[in-house]
Amino acid sequence: MHFVIHALDKAGALPTRLANYEAHKAYLAQAKVKTVMSGPLVADDGETMIGSCFVIEADTKDEVLAFHDNDPFKAAGVWEHVHINPFLKRVDNR
Repeated sequence: MHFVIHALDKAGALPTRLANYEAHKAYLAQAKVKTVMSGPLVADDGETMIGSCFVIEADTKDEVLAFHDNDPFKAAGVWEHVHINPFLKRVDNR
């Protein structure tokens, strides 16, 4: 099953995000769930990172919650609001 993690950063969190960026990327590379797609959410300028979005493939929501709970960005307190929802993929234009 697919899940979407939509996470918005706390105000002023960009320095903390950048300080933990390499640890976050290393974590994603070794995660036990499959990341179908992920990347930073950006401000209207198209560049300034303000959050994260993931499409995850996992058997259960508990696996996704565990994945999220162990992310270095969460441990560093980067995100203010996080929503995790099941996702029914209808179209894949790759």
